Amino acid sequence: MESFFDFSPLVQEFGTILAGFWSTIRLTLMSGLLALILGTILVAMRVSPTPVLRAAGTLYVNILRNTPLTLVLLLCALGLSDTLQLAISTDPGTNYYWWATAGLSAYTAAFVCEALRSGMNTVPVGQAEAARAIGLTFTQTLRLVVLPQAFRSVIAPLGSILIALTKNTTIVIVAGYIEASAVMKQMFDDYGGTLPIFLGFAAGYMVLTLPTGFFFGWLAKRMAVVR
Repeated sequence: MESFFDFSPLVQEFGTILAGFWSTIRLTLMSGLLALILGTILVAMRVSPTPVLRAAGTLYVNILRNTPLTLVLLLCALGLSDTLQLAISTDPGTNYYWWATAGLSAYTAAFVCEALRSGMNTVPVGQAEAARAIGLTFTQTLRLVVLPQAFRSVIAPLGSILIALTKNTTIVIVAGYIEASAVMKQMFDDYGGTLPIFLGFAAGYMVLTLPTGFFFGWLAKRMAVVR
């Protein structure tokens, strides 16, 4: 019973735990950046005047939003990397990192796209019409008028997506990449499923997600569009 409340494994494996959370941070930041870029491209496609682009963007978003993330990661790791032998790097660890990043980015981009599209709906239609009236193209209107306001309108939802992405990294072990949750699983195997190990890792994830939520909440108020 004493071992069930023993905090010594956290002390003994502190360096390994920190390395695991650093892997989680690297994965979250890179996936978030790529998802933001891809999501912006997708939302441009979804509101494009070209029917083919609209259809392609809608198809991508609907498929990825309704596909379990585990399957997306398995497709990247087992399908593309192992079966088709598509290697991003010759180093196995780096290769699995980038495939895990690709899967998370592709999945999260669909949610970023929908958040941005809801933000675009807050921009008065008259502004886009005025931009077109003075000779701006669709791309210029999107880049100079619509998207800047859309981003400011959905800062808080984008923060929620980033928090969800941080928690979603806990299943990238299916793609062969080792991060904090994989370290926790290994510690459970080595020391048993004790409460202190669980509490330690739960606190670690809260350290990552709570400041993110507070920061995006503050930023949303700071950058709110006054209409």
